[in-house]
Amino acid sequence: MIDIALFGVGRIGLMHGKNLMRNRNFNLKYIYDIDKNLAKKNAKKLKSISINKPSIAFKDKKVKAIFISSATSTHIKFILEGVINKKIIFCEKPLDLNIDKINKCKKKISKLKAKIQLGFNRRYDPGHNFLKQELNKGKIGKLEKIIITSRDPAPPSIKYLKQSGGIFRDMMIHDFDLLRFYLGSDEIKSIFASASNISDKRFNKIKDYELASCLINSYKGVQCIITNSRHCSFGYDQRVELFGSKGMLISGNKKQNETELHTKSNTNQQKPLLNFFVDRYKESYKIQLNDLLRMIKKNTKPLATFEDGRKALILANAAYNSLKNKKNINIKF
Repeated sequence: MIDIALFGVGRIGLMHGKNLMRNRNFNLKYIYDIDKNLAKKNAKKLKSISINKPSIAFKDKKVKAIFISSATSTHIKFILEGVINKKIIFCEKPLDLNIDKINKCKKKISKLKAKIQLGFNRRYDPGHNFLKQELNKGKIGKLEKIIITSRDPAPPSIKYLKQSGGIFRDMMIHDFDLLRFYLGSDEIKSIFASASNISDKRFNKIKDYELASCLINSYKGVQCIITNSRHCSFGYDQRVELFGSKGMLISGNKKQNETELHTKSNTNQQKPLLNFFVDRYKESYKIQLNDLLRMIKKNTKPLATFEDGRKALILANAAYNSLKNKKNINIKF
């Protein structure tokens, strides 16, 4: 078994902790959280040791990997410390909200042969990933258009939103990465963003948005449309459409089950959509963990890398630039 340490046991961290505990290839040796009581509480649930200082995990030579799901502001610091101590790193998105910090980190770790996987789990989703495989086989000919729809069932707390970096850096960043995943070597050329608040005026007070859309063009002329919403009355709406010269590929929503009800007053009434990212992307998180395992055991390159995280933030920043100046922004990675 591979000894691993988990930093951060909030909502997403606890989920990762449970997945690590259930995976027989890993031994979740340590957990760390700035909230020591939370760490101690979850250490019992996760059958691990609660530590008061991250340095304990960094200095333990038996610990092969550090799993970072702590606050965004800690990511770069933990990545650097982990790489210096020759640990393999998994880091949740975003890398940071400051691109200068990320660029400085990139220079430092490039000299240290860093092995880093980033938490863009949607690349691993069986449906979304299958589209990439079929696209690569030429099933729809030349790619011409990508449409990604991503709508949360309800917004997170205002406390979370205030420190999230905003809808483009916190939410749409997943879709920016997924877009680049499908485009492959065809990089993004330009972006135009729009955003608004209609139903929930609380977003105005924190200078954030509940609705956002981007029109993006690649160097080969592929048109890309991303639409996000912080609320969705019918569940967690997650869809991808790839349109090509010979056809179309679609990865749709997941429901509680696939049954349908047909009666005198209703036809084709289906079960509700899964209502939370932990449920919708349950399989992708497990597959993502297996990718980490391959990186540790076979020294393979992960499907989502540090550079993917850096470029996703550049796109998010460009979206805010476009929104502010009301114009198309050319992308420079």
